[in-house]
Amino acid sequence: MVGGGQGAFIGAVHRIAARLDNRFELVAGALSSDPERAQTSADELGLARSYADYRVMAVAEAERDDGIQAVSIVTPNNMHLPMAKAFLQAGIHVICDKPMTATLAEARELAEIAAQSNALFVLTHTYAGYPMVREARRLVASGALGDIRMVHVEYVQDWLARPVTGKQADWRVDPAQSGGGAIGDIGSHAGHLARYVSGLEIGSVAAQLSTFVEGRQVDDDAQMMLRFVGGARGMLWASQVAPGNENEIRIRVIGSEASLDWCQTRCNELLFARLDEPPQTLTRGGPGFGGVARVPSGHPEGYLEAFGQLYADAADAIQAGSMPDGLPGIEDGLKGMRFIAATIESSKNGSVWTPV
Repeated sequence: MVGGGQGAFIGAVHRIAARLDNRFELVAGALSSDPERAQTSADELGLARSYADYRVMAVAEAERDDGIQAVSIVTPNNMHLPMAKAFLQAGIHVICDKPMTATLAEARELAEIAAQSNALFVLTHTYAGYPMVREARRLVASGALGDIRMVHVEYVQDWLARPVTGKQADWRVDPAQSGGGAIGDIGSHAGHLARYVSGLEIGSVAAQLSTFVEGRQVDDDAQMMLRFVGGARGMLWASQVAPGNENEIRIRVIGSEASLDWCQTRCNELLFARLDEPPQTLTRGGPGFGGVARVPSGHPEGYLEAFGQLYADAADAIQAGSMPDGLPGIEDGLKGMRFIAATIESSKNGSVWTPV
């Protein structure tokens, strides 16, 4: 693991997810850019090998007979490119937090590097691991909704509604480290979820990015209309300044024959409604359910299990030597960065329709 040392929330999440199915073992890390903190963090986790520099780690692990097969990169966005580059070029598989990079130019460079490497690149868009999200995707792909007409997605939080400082906030509101605000941090998830479930590509956006907290250098609210390739329309809202919304994620897909509705607060249910028929609430393990369920029916399954599913899929991919359908990878990351760049450009130019 690179990053994810003391005080880093997402590092602990990745470690739990990686161990959930006993498919990975954490043996080495460069857990902080501060050598002392890196060693202290490694000691706390009982790591066999600790490094003060990720570049040294990539070279050293590649040369060992018992070196790591994969690395998790859980750092601020501006470090994703150099770190992923070092490990991909060393032949080590990369599991990277989203968004893929801080800029579109960096994403294009990383895509070229990945194409030249024999190692895989996995992007942790967590919500693709939820069983009912996968069931929603399956239903759309099966044609159960008919022709897709509209896709509405939102990801809304309130934790940045006031000025906030601290390890989790500081880099996110620093444009040099994050590359963007709400649109990059959570809008990237919302955009991926819209594409993942609908099976459609976003063709163009008309976006308005806003900064409501005085003095903040990045956007903290993003609202936009979407045009999908093929003619479907949509809306996306990503905000970190909406009081009363801790971490609300919702997607609705409306077709000519039926619609579906999923939200994270009731993540074990999927609402499905056919035209002229009573709405249905689908659950994990219910009749006809085709998703991935990790615990018996009736037991709640949530964020950590969804994250763990991505790691299980990554383990399968590494063993098979190829990426399975539905596991976010380098192309998803590149599409995500194109989406973010188009959104920023549209907003700067008066919310004009901008191709993705």
